[in-house]
Order: sequence, then structure tokens, then C-alpha cells
Amino acid sequence: MSCILGLIGGAIGSAIGGPIGAFIGFWIGSSIGNSDEEQAQKVNFQAQRQQQADNFFEALMMLSAHVILADGKIMHSEMETVRNFLRVNGFNETMVLRGDQLLKSHFDYYKTYGQYSWENRVRTACYDVSATLPVEYRIQLISYLAEIAKSDKKVDKEEIDAIHFIAANLGLEPSIADQFLSISDTYSSLEDAYKVFNIASNATDDEVRKAYRKLVLQYHPDKVAHLGEEAKANATRKLQEINKARDLIFQSRGMK
Repeated sequence: MSCILGLIGGAIGSAIGGPIGAFIGFWIGSSIGNSDEEQAQKVNFQAQRQQQADNFFEALMMLSAHVILADGKIMHSEMETVRNFLRVNGFNETMVLRGDQLLKSHFDYYKTYGQYSWENRVRTACYDVSATLPVEYRIQLISYLAEIAKSDKKVDKEEIDAIHFIAANLGLEPSIADQFLSISDTYSSLEDAYKVFNIASNATDDEVRKAYRKLVLQYHPDKVAHLGEEAKANATRKLQEINKARDLIFQSRGMK
């Protein structure tokens, strides 16, 4: 029952559009699937589906706000990254405005209650998400959060720490965040390319090849094909950028 309803939820989410729609769909389907079958027949499916979608959307905006707030500056480019992400993933302007409102309410909460209380809320949101979504969905979330941090062309240590915090509480290795933060369509230094591979510059050639193979397996578009075309296209871009880092490292070592 849980698997069937999960697939139904996924189909609903995919109709919204893009990987974020798939996130919401999986959240809806899994949550309903975990209910007792008899109870599920009694509830209003549409109302429950909407509530689950709202819960996930709020959690998504909370994690977004955590990254935006990290360096103490709320940048226009960061807010636009969130808005554009929602638009690309099929949300209308009403929902984009709703995202803005949620972000601002989270900013106000942080200002009123401080870091400790805020981090507890973020931690709870992460636990709720990680309890429902499989690892490939959580990795897509980290990819999105990294784009927020990179949107002003400068990633501060506080932003890196914020994404590390989220990744850890989503049950992921912080190095996944480092890789997304380092991946680029251009590399200003060989050091940046090594960061993508999460290895030191004095690693052996075999270690370089092993790290590259691991990344290819992790970010291959086929791994996220079930999340929709937008997720697959994003993974394709990431793989192309990973290959650029590989070319830079291989060329510096005379590797083939």
C-alpha cells in the first residue's frame, strides 16, 4: 500500500513539474502510505494531500532561508535564485509570492528568537525531510541550496557551514555539499578541480580515477531520470562540469 500510494504521490508531483514537484509528490505519497488503510479511507484525500504539500513547501523555504541568512546578508540574487527555481519547476506566481512570504516569516523568526531556536527548527525540518525522502532526492536539495550560496558569485564560510549543517541533518556527507559548491562551468584553479573530486592534490593517479568514477556514478543523469526532465537536465550539466574538472586534473598530470 505504501509503495503504491508513494507512486501515486510521485505522479501528482511530477504533474506539478520538475524535481521539486517530484519531491512534493513523494512526500505526499509516502505520508499517506504510512497511514492505516482504514483510516486513509476516512480522511479527505485532497485536504491531506494539500497539507502535506504545504508542509514540504514550508520546509523547503526554511532550508532556503537558512542558507540565505548564513552570512548575515539577504541578497537580491539569493532571493531571485529561489524564485527562479520555483518558476522553472512549474509553480505559478501565486506560489512564488507564497515562497517570498514564507522566507520573510522565517527571517523574522530568526531575528526574534535567535540562532539557537532557529537551528532547532531547521534541524527538525531536516529530520522530517530525511525521514520521508530517499537519498537521491536529498542530494537534489543540496544541489539547489548550493546554487543559492553561489548566486552572488562569492561563497562565504558561513554559507558553507550552513549547507554542511543541513547536509548532516539530512543524513548526508558534508563532502557532497563541498562538491556542489565547487562544481562550476569554469575553474579558476587546479585546486578548485580537486575540491570537486574531494581529494588532495597529492593523491595518486589511481585515487583520482577512483574519485572520478564515484562522481560519475553518483551524478549520472540516469540516477535521477525518475525525478523528471528538469532533474535529468541538471544532472547532465553537473556531469559536464565534473568532466571539465577531470580534464583539468588529467591534463596537469599527463593522464589519459
